[in-house]
Amino acid sequence: MALDVSDHAAVILFCEDHDIGLVVVGPEGPLVDGLASSLGIAEIPVFGPSREAAQLEGSKGFTKDLCSAANIPTAAYERYTTKSDALAGLDDFKAPYVIKADGLAAGKGVIIAQNRADAEAAIEDMFGGGFGDAGAAVVIEDFMTGEEASFFALTDGVDVVAFGSAQDHKRVGDGDTGPNTGGMGAYSPARVLTPQLEEQVMEEIIRPTVKALADADMPYRGVLFAGLMLTDEGPKLIEYNARFGDPECQVLMMRFEGDLVALMLAVAEGRLAEADPVHLSDDVALTVVMAAKGYPSNPEKGGLIKLTDQSSAKIFHAGTAQVGDQLVASGGRVLALTAFAKSVTAAKAFAYAAVDAVHFPSGFCRRDIGWREVEREAGNA
Repeated sequence: MALDVSDHAAVILFCEDHDIGLVVVGPEGPLVDGLASSLGIAEIPVFGPSREAAQLEGSKGFTKDLCSAANIPTAAYERYTTKSDALAGLDDFKAPYVIKADGLAAGKGVIIAQNRADAEAAIEDMFGGGFGDAGAAVVIEDFMTGEEASFFALTDGVDVVAFGSAQDHKRVGDGDTGPNTGGMGAYSPARVLTPQLEEQVMEEIIRPTVKALADADMPYRGVLFAGLMLTDEGPKLIEYNARFGDPECQVLMMRFEGDLVALMLAVAEGRLAEADPVHLSDDVALTVVMAAKGYPSNPEKGGLIKLTDQSSAKIFHAGTAQVGDQLVASGGRVLALTAFAKSVTAAKAFAYAAVDAVHFPSGFCRRDIGWREVEREAGNA
């Protein structure tokens, strides 16, 4: 049966009627809406942060303020709640300007403007409703230089364990061109995030975040997805997601070796210290997203998809629907074809072999997923 996740009472009743022992809240919308909080009140074990703790993703300004108070390294910033203040605030920054819609914008609420005119246009668009309610407030911050990577950790509000790294590709076009998207592909592990850097991230970013939220009486239970910039001054936080996220989740799950349900239940019940250690394969997983033409602004839905030989990769369905006996595109990001190998170079080859076996005339993908690590493996970087 289909459940309206915004109807918390209906979700709780379903869980009680079907003796559900664990609920995993995946998308950011229901988390920010407080579904995990409602399930917690009903004493139903839930993996995912409360409404208050989910502000880490739901409000970029909330996260920046928390970082400032806890001395967590991030870019210098200012928050603005009116268009006039934001336009005037540009005087305190220099190009390129980083303009962020404060609320949820499906991974598309960040504009990097190369000049003042484009920055002003971005602010006009955000306050003019271009990002819906997400643009009711904005954050302007300093542009950070470095390589981006993603780091994941699990926490029950007290204990914290690392859960691997990844590197995704946000821009829609090859060579990191075009607008930001929810992600066009990823690989894991991100070896640029060395074990020493991972420990630094845990000590300077992840653990202080968990402590700050606990001290504010909003303990975080779930996965912390930290988007990082690896600067010359060390790792700095770009933003948090309160979920595993796509397409990073696909590559992490391909590498995870263990009982994921038991681990999530331990988080939900505050028993993470008792859980088995997290173990991820040393091999590489790489995923390529096939999207509908027009994505991210106006994806073309209804396109026919035919899957043939997919022995070289695992297919994760996202924006697909079954119409009669036909598979069609029903969203922007449609498929994630994920391969597993000893190197990024090999995993990339397997993933694109699977992509080329898909018949999806109204779809497209980037052809350069993993390019940085491929160059490093070839000794060219």
